[in-house]
Amino acid sequence: MNTSDPRIVLGTMDFGTRVEPDRAFAILDSFVDSGGVWLDTANCYSFWSDPAGVGGASERLIGAWLRSRPGVRDSVRIATKVRHNPLVPHSWPDSAEGLSARAIHAGVVDSLDRLGVDHVDLLWAHAEDRSVPLEETVGAFGALVTKGTALRVGAANHAAWRVERARSLAREQGVEPWTALQVRHSLVQPRPSTPVAEAGHRMLTAEDLDLARSEGLSVWAYSSLLWGSYVRADKPLPETYDHPGTARVLAVLREVAAELSATANQVVLAWLMRQGIDPIVGASRVEHIEEALAAHRVRLGDEHLARFARAR
Repeated sequence: MNTSDPRIVLGTMDFGTRVEPDRAFAILDSFVDSGGVWLDTANCYSFWSDPAGVGGASERLIGAWLRSRPGVRDSVRIATKVRHNPLVPHSWPDSAEGLSARAIHAGVVDSLDRLGVDHVDLLWAHAEDRSVPLEETVGAFGALVTKGTALRVGAANHAAWRVERARSLAREQGVEPWTALQVRHSLVQPRPSTPVAEAGHRMLTAEDLDLARSEGLSVWAYSSLLWGSYVRADKPLPETYDHPGTARVLAVLREVAAELSATANQVVLAWLMRQGIDPIVGASRVEHIEEALAAHRVRLGDEHLARFARAR
């Protein structure tokens, strides 16, 4: 697992739809001015919020921001995803593009056009597509790295065994393998074996961490702050989180936050980064990303980690 320098990643899913351009630009400016580097988007963001019924709004907004800030491309790294964008408006998942070689290459061409760049720094396979041979998907991703269109490739919402199988196929084909995982993870966890309500979300497992640590893979965690549920009374945790472990963890979280003069959100982010995980933080206001980036200064000791481990 790559634990050298975990950092906050800015999630831009709602940019251009629920977060209007002026506010999104301000968030992006604040993020970069405060030393933030990675932007995470997807070609399907956010088709469910866009009256057009297709994705692309987030990438278009980032592209407009890049054009309005000459030179800023040198300061940021862009990660985007292919797999889920509807090819027919308002028809998902029936018309989702998938992970065939043709779909991957077409999706990336469109993403580069919307972003106004000649390459992305990391390209994710957004979810599995078992209707396509894994060999084909792996070859297409590898070809994009060979061309310089993507500098790295990774797998989001994939089972660990599929990632390792894909890496083996990449070695056989002599192409760049997936070197990053993106899954859902946070300090509190749902009840074991209970499905989460959000379709397509895949929770981090012990196997994912074992694979990442054994193979030196990066791990990015989405929904890291559970939509504000740690700090907002109007955003209660989903019912699947209602179990004794949650109450114990939240009690420890309050104690540790008070001891370190930090917010609960900052402690959660520091807890993730202490494990070498890069948390993705979605922000709809400048103060949200300012608070998140301040988590880099929160120092959790071994004793803090042990207290959380006992509570979980």
